[in-house]
Amino acid sequence: MSPLSKEDEILKKRLTELAKTADESHYYTFSNFLNSSGVALFLDMEKELSHIPYTMFGGTDHSERQVIRFGSEELFGYAEAFPIACIACKSLMEKFADHFSHRDFLGAVMNLGIERDMIGDILLKDNTGYLFCMNKLADYIAEHLTKVKHTQVACQVLETIPQEIVPILREEAMIVSSPRCDGVIGKVFRLSRSQSLHLFQEKKVMVGSRTLENNSYILKAEDVVSVRGHGKFIYKEAFGETKKGRLNIKIARYV
Repeated sequence: MSPLSKEDEILKKRLTELAKTADESHYYTFSNFLNSSGVALFLDMEKELSHIPYTMFGGTDHSERQVIRFGSEELFGYAEAFPIACIACKSLMEKFADHFSHRDFLGAVMNLGIERDMIGDILLKDNTGYLFCMNKLADYIAEHLTKVKHTQVACQVLETIPQEIVPILREEAMIVSSPRCDGVIGKVFRLSRSQSLHLFQEKKVMVGSRTLENNSYILKAEDVVSVRGHGKFIYKEAFGETKKGRLNIKIARYV
């Protein structure tokens, strides 16, 4: 196993402290939003933290970025919701609005001086951005986020999550030669080997929140793979081999 980066060491220490506090003080503790690599780091720590129950949630059932809640109603005798808010951000004059992307909304929020781990997934629907964030920053963002790109916008903290923005996943089974990322991408999006390789060379492939240039990367269960211009899926599992030694896998495609 390769040594942890300084950033991962800090995160591991922070998660250990949160788990210890919840266990000793008998009240819920919460992490900030973790990207997929942060979640993977935490899951590697499960045995170390087995003394305290936990739950992960990011605003919807299929959120990529997750908050960890240490503690449980059974252990503490009371329930506590995740401190996550959802903000709708819409142009004031849609007729003259820019066409927004995920990066546009993220950049506008980061320009407010907010750390990335305070922001969860950002979903787009009909050119409106839906931003998940930690509760304590919701009012600040809603008040101060007034411009995205060159467009004036208005923000509203929502009481409930609109069902139309909740990601829909469709599970599919397929056969591949191995769980190599390039091969799986080629199969999922019906691309040739050279087309798949070109996507890595053009830095259009992301696993979690990180750009992936290593086309031979071996996918792990729950890896979220995004391919710019093609779509996104979750690699679920391998569940056996064919008679010719090829691999049966399951993915969940975002639709």
